[in-house]
Amino acid sequence: MSDPEAYYRLHVFSCTNERPEGHPRGSCLQRGGLKLRNYMKVRAKELGLEKIRINAAGCLDRCELGPVVVIYPEGVWYTMKTFEDVDEILNVHVQGGGRVERLMLQPEETGK
Repeated sequence: MSDPEAYYRLHVFSCTNERPEGHPRGSCLQRGGLKLRNYMKVRAKELGLEKIRINAAGCLDRCELGPVVVIYPEGVWYTMKTFEDVDEILNVHVQGGGRVERLMLQPEETGK
């Protein structure tokens, strides 16, 4: 038996984890992760992107580099700080299939 067709073409996990104020690692929520994730959901809908799911995620363990998102099935990680960063990720990666190299995180980058 073969696997069923994917329900979503892309799945975007956006960290919205919150840590206590003053935590040495900080958190994506404190760095604007929730407002950026909410903006990404609205913009994806405005752009008419189909078969895309944008989810809030708990800690993705790259807190110091955040807010971060990871896009599957590719497993490409991005840091994002502004609405313009979100627009570029949606336009170049999600819509166009390219990569936003200036925002991409490499596996060895942890920020720890």
